[in-house]
Amino acid sequence: MATKRYTGYQSFSYLEAGVDYPEFTLSADVDRLPEHDLGLTADQLARAERLLADNIVVSLHDHPVRLPRNARAELLKWNREARLAYGYEGLSRSGLDALFDNLGWGACESRNGWKWDDIITDLGMRFCDFAHQDYVIRAESVADIRRAHTEGRLAVVAGLEGAALIENEIDRLDVLYGLGVRQIGIAYSNANALGSGLGETRDGGLTSLGRRAVRRMNQLGIAIDVSHAGDRTALDVIEASDKPVLITHAGARGLWDTPRMKPDEVIRACADSGGMIGIESAPYTTVSPQHRRHTIESVMDHFRYCVDLVGIDHVGFGPDTFFGDHLDLHHVMSRKWGVADTIRNGPEFESIEAVAGLENPGECFRNITRWLVKHGYPDDEIAAVTGGNVLRVLEKIW
Repeated sequence: MATKRYTGYQSFSYLEAGVDYPEFTLSADVDRLPEHDLGLTADQLARAERLLADNIVVSLHDHPVRLPRNARAELLKWNREARLAYGYEGLSRSGLDALFDNLGWGACESRNGWKWDDIITDLGMRFCDFAHQDYVIRAESVADIRRAHTEGRLAVVAGLEGAALIENEIDRLDVLYGLGVRQIGIAYSNANALGSGLGETRDGGLTSLGRRAVRRMNQLGIAIDVSHAGDRTALDVIEASDKPVLITHAGARGLWDTPRMKPDEVIRACADSGGMIGIESAPYTTVSPQHRRHTIESVMDHFRYCVDLVGIDHVGFGPDTFFGDHLDLHHVMSRKWGVADTIRNGPEFESIEAVAGLENPGECFRNITRWLVKHGYPDDEIAAVTGGNVLRVLEKIW
């Protein structure tokens, strides 16, 4: 693999902050918190670095933007601006070759109601920023991901967590595909015209419009995500789809009983479709009975559970992280939109300040690889779960 070609570009540096757009004090994307020590030997560390360099490493779900340093006070104002700075330097040190960036934070006012204009604005701002640098590339195919690895770049796949913005216009899926979107969630926790989200007390399943949308996404080559869909809706999507389906960021409800986690039935059905689950690490999601203090150890408990359930070929990682204080973001979101309900509605867990070892997109895959090395996983299995499985599934979908 070529040396990472990042040369120091910072988001929107072609403009003058405070003059051309409102300036916010942003969280650092490098060294914001001390490095997490997993206790590896020098030889183990060297092996982990070799694996990161030799293999294509893919995050199934992240938000690699830099949150405001004072997120509780400024998050909503920052969000409305739609000019969200990327953590380019942190990403250049991450070991990642590709990531699925789920858009919709810029100019977003409602929890499940990302509007059409909001998404187009966010997408355009993001791609405009990309156009002024030469490290990140827009990824619209598996070939783009492979090219990024060869050239020492980062391939970013544009995705959306929910499909509410298409309303009842199926052709909007074609427009989104034409604009570069390659992955869409059916519902983001609340119900929409396609189906029910995991936050609903009653899951009505996939609607007739939802079935049309699944068919169209199959025809276009858009990966379908059911991470935030209700259980019945997720099963209906998997049954209706001719292509493999993804759970890009979740964990196992059989291990941690909250609505945000997926039951065995859904994880198995997803794997049977040829798809896979990405294990997430957003605060207070993938906690485990063995590790009620949410750290990399809790997250990897979910990894092992899912590997035992469906096999290592159907498991990867979608950490769902930001550069900045994710707990501050949760505080604002729970106050405005009530999103913490699906997390706190379950077993008791210990409070944390950050998910140690998996706190931001810059550190997740380096620490995941180190953890796998420390626990004796062979090279081929590490290559599979850190990116190989994603590539195999995407070849079938795209």
